[in-house]
Amino acid sequence: MNTSVTTLDIAEVDRRHVWHPFTQMQEYASLPPVVIASGRGGWLTDGDGRTYLDGNASIWTNVHGHNDPDLNAALLDQLGRVAHATMLGLTHAPGADLAAELVGLAPAGLDHVFFTDNGSGAVEVALKQSFQFWQLAGRLEKRGVIGMAGAYHGDTFGTMAVGDSGFFHDRFRPWCFATDHFPAPEEHDADASLAALAELLRAKDGQTACLILEPSVQGAAGMRLQPPGFVRAVADLCRQHEVHLILDEVFVGFGRLGPMFVCSDEGVNPDFLCLAKGLTGGYLPLAATLVRAEIYNAFLGTYESRRAFFHGHTFTGNPLASAVALANVRKLRPLIESGVLARRSAAFGRLLEAAFAAHPHVRALRYRGFAAALDLAPADGGDYPVALRAGLKVCLRAREHGLLLRPLGDSLLLVPPLCLDETELNQLVTRTLRAIDDVLPTLAF
Repeated sequence: MNTSVTTLDIAEVDRRHVWHPFTQMQEYASLPPVVIASGRGGWLTDGDGRTYLDGNASIWTNVHGHNDPDLNAALLDQLGRVAHATMLGLTHAPGADLAAELVGLAPAGLDHVFFTDNGSGAVEVALKQSFQFWQLAGRLEKRGVIGMAGAYHGDTFGTMAVGDSGFFHDRFRPWCFATDHFPAPEEHDADASLAALAELLRAKDGQTACLILEPSVQGAAGMRLQPPGFVRAVADLCRQHEVHLILDEVFVGFGRLGPMFVCSDEGVNPDFLCLAKGLTGGYLPLAATLVRAEIYNAFLGTYESRRAFFHGHTFTGNPLASAVALANVRKLRPLIESGVLARRSAAFGRLLEAAFAAHPHVRALRYRGFAAALDLAPADGGDYPVALRAGLKVCLRAREHGLLLRPLGDSLLLVPPLCLDETELNQLVTRTLRAIDDVLPTLAF
């Protein structure tokens, strides 16, 4: 960082020119700036030298920590070879090797990988490939999509259409194609959800191309948990009705909930598996859509048959991102297989239970793996007024305690880097607790 340029200088330029995602910019401009200058492990340091525990893994992406020496080495090694070369008609070792690694880790049958730049892109690819498959198969009537209530799959128009994210996307509904949704399960009971899905599939029999699901945990819905066996039951229903199953593991994959992929843990072989976020360990934008061989084969033919999949991204399979992703996955595998990651996540759960299970200002605690949600509420019941911004106030106080969190309304989402040890996980929980206890008992409304 140029020492002649101060944090306030950078913040002023930022406020004049940068439009931040999912941010009310009028509110943002009124808050104290945090300008990140560096990071190491689970910690970030701002331009004034203050350190913060990264409590949301830089929006759910970080795996081995910031400035990880092994991922740095992979990036630098590839940088000395070539930074980018298109995969439109060409290939390169990092992209090919990463595709082979992902296929080797995924459930049997997912033999081909289509690279994109982000989770929304990975889902868009799965949707378009499903639609085109049924066209090529002569089943033009199979055009419908089924999603689950509360789902978030991204912010492009296709992903908004299949999602159900309320006010995030409501104003864009007139431009989205129609989809059907079935109710999400309760944490310990999926009967009503599965019955509703079975009825919907019967009503739309022969008309539905695909069903899309965030397996195990719906992250942006507030870490809504699904019971064991639910994904397996959904997969069985899809098979019965010849409906493609798209599993969106953009958030839940790469150890976030424990296993490399949730579908493998559930014994489910989807038709499409969408991956991003933790794929590169939080270093670079890269996403992947894994596809079953029989779907891939349907696209094969002569040039003039126009069966090819006409979709692509400028930085598809970027060599730098692919090299880092390969190093990330190979470093993650032994942590999962040895039980190290499971022990860390178990410690995280114990710490959460001890701090928040009976807290007067935490209406509900949900957690699985390295993902948790705390629903904040007044001790005497009811809800905080939206304009009070109770969740944001807690997060701003957490910064004073050296912790970076981001609220979802009045829910706090705790999504740490997977590298945190038990001492650091304890700091995450205790600093969150301090911020809650500092702020919520004194709020007047």
